[in-house]
Amino acid sequence: MNKPPCMVWLPADHRLLGDHGHQMPFLLLGDKYARAVKVGAQAQPVMFPLAEVEQIDELLGMVDGVMLTGSPSNVHPSHFQEEVADPSLPLDQDRDLLTLALVKACVHQGVPLLGVCRGFQEINVALGGALYQRVHQVPGMNDHREPKTAPPDEQYAPRHPIRIAPDSVMAEWAGGTEAEVNSLHGQGIARLAEGLTPLAWAPDGLVEAFWVKGARTFAYAMQWHPEWRCWETPFYANIFEAFGRACRQRRSLRLQANDLARSQPG
Repeated sequence: MNKPPCMVWLPADHRLLGDHGHQMPFLLLGDKYARAVKVGAQAQPVMFPLAEVEQIDELLGMVDGVMLTGSPSNVHPSHFQEEVADPSLPLDQDRDLLTLALVKACVHQGVPLLGVCRGFQEINVALGGALYQRVHQVPGMNDHREPKTAPPDEQYAPRHPIRIAPDSVMAEWAGGTEAEVNSLHGQGIARLAEGLTPLAWAPDGLVEAFWVKGARTFAYAMQWHPEWRCWETPFYANIFEAFGRACRQRRSLRLQANDLARSQPG
C-alpha cells in the first residue's frame, strides 16, 4: 500500500475582498508558499479553513510540519503590549489567535516548524518577544520595505547582505557566513524572545533568522522570503530541503505510531 503524502499545514490569511462597500471575507494562501512546500520541501501543502485553537492538537496529529507564511497583514501589537502605531496598515487578529497558539503547540510537540516574514515575527511574539512596528522610523535602522510599484521580480530581488552565525546550520545552508537576501517587511524584531537563538543579522543589526532553542526537530525562521522561486537559489533550496526532510522523518514516526495503535488489542 502506498504511503500517505507528507503534509504541511499552512494557516490561511483572513481578508476582505471586493469593491468598497461590497466586500466579502476570504481565506487565502499565497501560491508561492504552497509551491515552495510542494517543490522545495517535496510535501503536500494543506489548509484547515476556520481551524480553531481548540482543534490544534487534533489537526497537528494529521500533519508532518507547519509553515507560517508571510502576509500583507501585521501581528497585532497588543500581543507585545503596544498600541497600533499606524491604523492604515492591515491586521489579521483571526490569524493571530490561531498561529500564536500553534507556535507553542509545535514547539511542545516537536512538529517541524518553518516561519517566513510574518511567520518569523509570529514565532518571536508567541514566545515572548516584541516587534518594531515601523523599522524604517527607528534611529539607526534601514528601510527594509520593498519598492511597492516594482514588478515582483524586482521586489523579490536580493536587497541587502546578511551576516550568518559561523558553525551554524544556517551557514551550512548558505555555504558561508554571508549571503544576499530579499527584503519586503515594515516590521522587525525589537526584542528577541528568550527561547530563540539568533542566526543571521542585517547590516543595521536587525535579526534576520533564528532557531528555537532546544527544539527536538526543525524549528527555524527567517525575515526574508526564501520561498520565492526557492529552486533557483541554492541557499533557499537548502532551507526547504531540510524542512522537508524533517517533515518526512515525522511522517515516518507518525505512521509507526498509528500502526502500533491499530495493532493493540481493543
